[in-house]
Amino acid sequence: MEGRNRRKHTRKESLNLVDYIILGDGGVTVSRGMGRTRNVSEGGLLLETHRPLEVEKTVLITVGLGEDIVELKGRVLHSLPPSLEYRHCAGIQLREIDEKGKKLLKKYIEALRTAIS
Repeated sequence: MEGRNRRKHTRKESLNLVDYIILGDGGVTVSRGMGRTRNVSEGGLLLETHRPLEVEKTVLITVGLGEDIVELKGRVLHSLPPSLEYRHCAGIQLREIDEKGKKLLKKYIEALRTAIS
């Protein structure tokens, strides 16, 4: 699939501090940590953390987007090992966002687009 982009939404590079909670069976908290986004879109984000996140796990994310705080729920789609440039990174597919969160996320991404243009 080289050269083929399967994403529905364009991702914009964005560094935002994140508090995350990994949920296990029955919604029980398995672990908690801090990280940062590397990029973000309306459908997902790349989360950089100090430790690897397990694929298929549910993650609750609280992220500061500009002046707003947004709570997101997603699923870990893939995990990348550390490199010279990044720590552990995980691709998160956003699953549950309330209407306020969707509006704030969309507004933030639009602001990134216009700032870059």
